[in-house]
Amino acid sequence: MRILVTGGNGFIGSHLTELLLKQQHSVTIVDDLSTGQKSNLDHLLSHPKLKVVHADLGNPELIGEVCADVDVVYHLAAAVGVALIAKHPIQTIHRNIYPTQLLLEEIRRIHLTGRPISLFLASTSEVYGKNPKSIWNENDDLVFGSTTKPRWSYGASKAIDEFLALACVRENAMKVVIGRFFNVVGPRQSGAYGMVLPRFIQAAMAGKPLIVHDDGKQERCFAHVSDVVGAVVGLMNTPGSFGRIYNIGADTPISILEMAKRVIAIVNPACEIQFQSYSEAYDDDFEDIRRRVPDLTRLKETIPYRPSFELDDMIRDVWQATLKSWVAT
Repeated sequence: MRILVTGGNGFIGSHLTELLLKQQHSVTIVDDLSTGQKSNLDHLLSHPKLKVVHADLGNPELIGEVCADVDVVYHLAAAVGVALIAKHPIQTIHRNIYPTQLLLEEIRRIHLTGRPISLFLASTSEVYGKNPKSIWNENDDLVFGSTTKPRWSYGASKAIDEFLALACVRENAMKVVIGRFFNVVGPRQSGAYGMVLPRFIQAAMAGKPLIVHDDGKQERCFAHVSDVVGAVVGLMNTPGSFGRIYNIGADTPISILEMAKRVIAIVNPACEIQFQSYSEAYDDDFEDIRRRVPDLTRLKETIPYRPSFELDDMIRDVWQATLKSWVAT
């Protein structure tokens, strides 16, 4: 098939592009390199079925050009990382909503001519906000904090994306799958925007303290990127998945403090842990979510999904990939 991947130079987008090319599809990626890395696709640049466009997706003419002859769109382009969101809320809101609106309008226009395009919309566990349930399923309420706290602008803007996409499903029967990513880790992930595992591993490799925010008892579930992109493609190849939302990730929680201890044990036992308040890390009004665990029932009922990486395997994989990149540079 002819496939468009937005955000294809990003962490998840580059792994998705790699998988699609292995499956013999023709892939065009669009990325403005604002957070994606050109080097993420360097090993694929000579592939005859890959086209790379480095441009801003907020350009209607560009959207028309890249959608003109595609069968499937994977829309992963978005603002990423808690640190970026806290510092640049205007950029977060704009980059999450406007390009999605343009993309949906063009796909809808083409759909109404009688040529449907399948769309995967990458969303996030952040849309659940601070819902107090211990495990979140796709029908749960979205519970955001005050608009005076910029943290919630990310989840709210991605929720708008979901509303727009589902409106297209309701009004025009468009073929849309929405995936809410939980904590995804793996090679090529940057720690520059607050992503915890690469940040911990880079600190341990440098012999520096691992910085844990607050008391470290926040709980998260980590899934390897190869499992996640496999699930994404599996959903898009399953007609019964269209028009629905899916949690995508792992469902085994671990505290951030325990994660830091596991990284130290595997990478550098000489390292120490230092605690840092949210106000020091971000700002005085920053709010966090204490527990983030997905209900994966719907995903597992739709496709044969079973994460293949244990946490220690993920740590070793990211460590080895980071070591190789350091040696290469």
